Amino acid sequence: NTPGVDARTEQRAPGILREHPVRPRKLGHVVLGSTDQETSQTFFQQGIGFKVSDTVPGVAAFMRCSTDHHNVLVQQAPVSFLHHTSWQVDDVDDVGRGATAMLEKDPARHVWGLGRHHIGSNFFWYLKDPAGNFSEYYSDLDCIVDDALWSPQVWEGLRSLYNWGPPPPPSFLAPEDLAALMTGAHQGQ
Repeated sequence: NTPGVDARTEQRAPGILREHPVRPRKLGHVVLGSTDQETSQTFFQQGIGFKVSDTVPGVAAFMRCSTDHHNVLVQQAPVSFLHHTSWQVDDVDDVGRGATAMLEKDPARHVWGLGRHHIGSNFFWYLKDPAGNFSEYYSDLDCIVDDALWSPQVWEGLRSLYNWGPPPPPSFLAPEDLAALMTGAHQGQ
């Protein structure tokens, strides 16, 4: 329900009645760190046909190979690595329910959320998987059906990270194991 629009009367919101475990609908996107973001972006665009949805100059490109706002994001980084995987769920209730279920088992899995990204417009909550990798539950991502009707934007500052919610922790912007990745300490493990 919204002010002036009573779409749901005499009944509870469907999201609070769900009791089944949250299961993602699909792997929505991945975020990759690249030591040469521009070359990686060129590969995705010219090599395999991705389209740019939005950019953060000198930092990142949000690219798609479907109608989703982005299927891959390549960001500048001191070492090439997988920043996070992102899993689509039905709505913001499932974002919250999925994260809550994980945090009930292990509160240390929390990374960042609940919030809403500005680029892509999606709700998000980031957690750590059992191996310590970042993983995102998301819903309500922008959909680009007609390229002629979408104008890629250039974003900077906080809008490049989020629209509302808590600020990102330093570990999200510079993952704690980057030094180990850069020195090869993860090799052979």
